[in-house]
Amino acid sequence: MKKVVIAVSAIVVLIAVIIWSIGAYLYVDDLRGCGQAPTTFDVCRSADAIVAVSGGDTLARADEAIKLYRNGWARYIVFSGAAADKSDPSNAQVMKRHAIASGVPATAILIETMSETTEENAMNTTQILDQHHISSVILVTSVYHQRRATLEFRKSAPKIFVRSHPVESDRQWQGGGWWLTSTGWNLAIQELGKIIVSTRN
Repeated sequence: MKKVVIAVSAIVVLIAVIIWSIGAYLYVDDLRGCGQAPTTFDVCRSADAIVAVSGGDTLARADEAIKLYRNGWARYIVFSGAAADKSDPSNAQVMKRHAIASGVPATAILIETMSETTEENAMNTTQILDQHHISSVILVTSVYHQRRATLEFRKSAPKIFVRSHPVESDRQWQGGGWWLTSTGWNLAIQELGKIIVSTRN
């Protein structure tokens, strides 16, 4: 009986370690130690632009970018993402409208409307960043997507200083409880697989 208890305990600990490791690996937040507003400290300095890519909980990503903009983190917001349905406005346009309705000036918003994948988000947005001489960005997406998006942007824009800041309130990813839902596991496994593919390309 004692051996069974030890074996079960070991399995529970192993599962807990796996869950923690996956969550910690996917979670990337370069602004974690910063306050609400930027400072002169390197990691906490303002950027030229905030980049929010669509997908998952798109409006949550837009809201996080809007919050950063209001707190003085950048002069511009760049929204990136094509339409899920070609007959509809692009996700970037929807995010822009939402930002304007939230009080962000239209002149402070740039959009990229063609991207359907994270790799395309990075490549197409980089062109816009270059056109506007933007040399530093804060990249906003969902927690589970943050590491892969950061890898793609740093690959596409090696001369641009990219910092990561994930959305905490994503309805598809329940923070520390992501592992309690099948959706959370599906997202985690998919992202880990895509990261492996991305790093090999």
